[in-house]
Amino acid sequence: MTKKRKIVAEEIVATPVTEEITLADVAVAIDEEVATDNAKPASVVRPLYKHRYAERAAASGLGKRAQRSCWDWLAETLAGECLDDKSRISIAKFAAVLEANGIADPLTRWPNRAKGWEGRFRMTGRLALQRIVAEAGVLKTPDGETLEAPRDWIAKHSH
Repeated sequence: MTKKRKIVAEEIVATPVTEEITLADVAVAIDEEVATDNAKPASVVRPLYKHRYAERAAASGLGKRAQRSCWDWLAETLAGECLDDKSRISIAKFAAVLEANGIADPLTRWPNRAKGWEGRFRMTGRLALQRIVAEAGVLKTPDGETLEAPRDWIAKHSH
């Protein structure tokens, strides 16, 4: 970092905040079941992140399905492919999507079956799938369909 950039960065950090606006200041209707799930203790995901996901989705007028994830293009597409009637993920359908995109035998790749394993499986599988889809530019479905990823989504998730 150049000296000039370092000085500017230090000034920004040192600048006092006069008014802090939090997500709690925004009135949104988070689904009651999602709020209850988000409040459960001993989760890998911090409650703040869960609450932010739910608030963003609720502020956009989206329901329970969207409030449980970041609801980007991949999350929305996976929801259409993998959620059952109760808005819960079907592990078999999700594993089939992972396999269709080149992740061999995902259920044995991530063998941990301790309490909450389904959520960890979904998060870890999504991260692996996200990288593959961003590199390929397409999401393959188990039935052989190929869905083209939006350019802005690819740009955001390409590393």
